[in-house]
Amino acid sequence: MRAFRLTLDPTQAQLADFNRHAGASRWAFNHALAMKRAAHQEWRSQVDTLVAQGMPEATARKAVKVKIPAKPSIQAHLNRIKGDSRRPTEPGTYGPDRPCPWWWEVSTYAFQSAFIDADLAWKNWMDSLTGKRAGRKVGYPRFKKKGRARDSFRLHHHVTRPTIRPDGYRRLNLPRIGSVRLHDTNKPLARLIDRGQAVIKSVTIARAGHRWYAMVLCEVHQAAATTTRAQKIRGRVGVDLGVKVLAATSKPLTLTPGAAETQFVPNPRHANQDRRRLTHAQRAYVRTRRGSANRVEAARQIGRIQHQIAERRATTLHTLTKRLAADFETVAVEDLNVSGMTATARGTLAQPGRKVKQKAGLNRAILDSAPGELRRQLTYKTGWYGSHLAVLDRWWPSSKSCSACGWRNPSLTLADRTFNCSQCGLILDRDINAARNIEHNAQPVAPERGETSKTPVEGAQVRPSKRTEGSTQRSGKTRPRPGHPRGAILGSPTPRDTRPLHHPDVAHQLHSDQRAANTQVKK
Repeated sequence: MRAFRLTLDPTQAQLADFNRHAGASRWAFNHALAMKRAAHQEWRSQVDTLVAQGMPEATARKAVKVKIPAKPSIQAHLNRIKGDSRRPTEPGTYGPDRPCPWWWEVSTYAFQSAFIDADLAWKNWMDSLTGKRAGRKVGYPRFKKKGRARDSFRLHHHVTRPTIRPDGYRRLNLPRIGSVRLHDTNKPLARLIDRGQAVIKSVTIARAGHRWYAMVLCEVHQAAATTTRAQKIRGRVGVDLGVKVLAATSKPLTLTPGAAETQFVPNPRHANQDRRRLTHAQRAYVRTRRGSANRVEAARQIGRIQHQIAERRATTLHTLTKRLAADFETVAVEDLNVSGMTATARGTLAQPGRKVKQKAGLNRAILDSAPGELRRQLTYKTGWYGSHLAVLDRWWPSSKSCSACGWRNPSLTLADRTFNCSQCGLILDRDINAARNIEHNAQPVAPERGETSKTPVEGAQVRPSKRTEGSTQRSGKTRPRPGHPRGAILGSPTPRDTRPLHHPDVAHQLHSDQRAANTQVKK
């Protein structure tokens, strides 16, 4: 499955259709979520009634059975009660009390895809609560509000009778909307379809800033990419991500044709380039009155500037990741904990933080360089170009170790930009030294197990988990809001009764013997 992102150039009538479909999709999502939450609250009230009568809560949870409505039942219910503005108003039949009388003005797939999204949001919350979903905790599903939620909708079609198809190289045909002109060309997609190598499954129309985009999802049939001879000659490269420079590589790299080779990829600092313009727009927004047309225009200007920054950042990252994945056989990166690196330093009222302003500036610089997005792009682009991805354990001291002899300098600080080895006499740039260590010590990613799963080193010791079985320690820092129904899942115990066990990341199991040796050196 591959998505093709196309920039649209719609007419004013088509813009009105986009906004109408986006509003219908938002309404359908809220309608489905309201039905789910109503059933959930009914289950919660019945459980509370049984608990008030003396029944244990665990037994009451198992005794009460209330089915959460899904897409088929929600869609059938809406078809029975919806109105129709094309027919004359009749009391109790097509009156204003009937919901969405404008349903016929938009594609039915805008409703169906929103119902699917509501089911997925509910499932993600329940899986996160029961421990079936990895990653951060997913909060209780919330309603989408106009002006805050992203304007988007998804359309499907019958594959045998496609209504989503390229109309030449500069237009895209959409159901119920018509042929929309493109800013760029869709020649790669059109040629794949003409050769029978791609089949369009769906299209997502979304607004970002002042632009509308079409993400065309296709099923592409092509041979698996293999490593080329040029990639094998260049071999393996280590990439050290940072803020002073966007990336330092262990081997020279050519970013653009005709440019000189370099081991330092400069950091454009896109956010700083437009910081003054963005600050001016935000101050103008604050001075406007709530609900006024000037406030809407000021918000639109802020979104335009932020979108331009994001597009320039994406262009820089795509250029770098493509060159890394296409020019080398293996790309080695470090497993960075971006969320931990960008945590706030405010502290609490009892223990306030230190250097909060400086830490906030560092957090903005790290997020502007987007190391997580670079890692995500390398994950799928290495498969596209026949290369491989290797990841270094985040606890391996790549900056404090000598890339030549392995000696470690525990007293190295961030102010030391040059690594001086007191054992072999190596004098090298700090970032280049770290890139070489990443190249030599990173382990390949197991593609069948996902991006964040690493292949353990054979014979390596397994690092014990900090959370033992039966522990009730919370792994996240977020706390439920007052009145938040977290933990109230139909037929399941509450988090205080049964909590999912914390499984240590496989990355923590790598190089355990090297970390033990580093501990001995520090002592």
